Amino acid sequence: MTYIIAEPCVDVLDRACVEECPVDCIYEGGRMLYIQPDECVDCGACEPVCPVEAIFYEDDVPDDWEPYVSANVDFFDKLGSPGGASKVGKTEYDPPFIKGLPPMGEED
Repeated sequence: MTYIIAEPCVDVLDRACVEECPVDCIYEGGRMLYIQPDECVDCGACEPVCPVEAIFYEDDVPDDWEPYVSANVDFFDKLGSPGGASKVGKTEYDPPFIKGLPPMGEED
């Protein structure tokens, strides 16, 4: 089990969680952030600092956002476990589900 970042993060990319993560396991895609499950130590430090409340323990992801669990898996199928997000930096990759979403995070 791990933490999952869900819909409120799409196109927001606040990064407060990245700064708080003690093990550097939160990776940046083109439109959102992803938590590497093999690198995450389940400390939960990221969850309370997320300003848009997008981070959930995997078992607590709301039903409407269940596809984000698969999107997280898909992101790391391609990237693997590089041993730290700072080694990789921002990628422009997002899984097809995320790429296909309409623009979000913008208030008119």
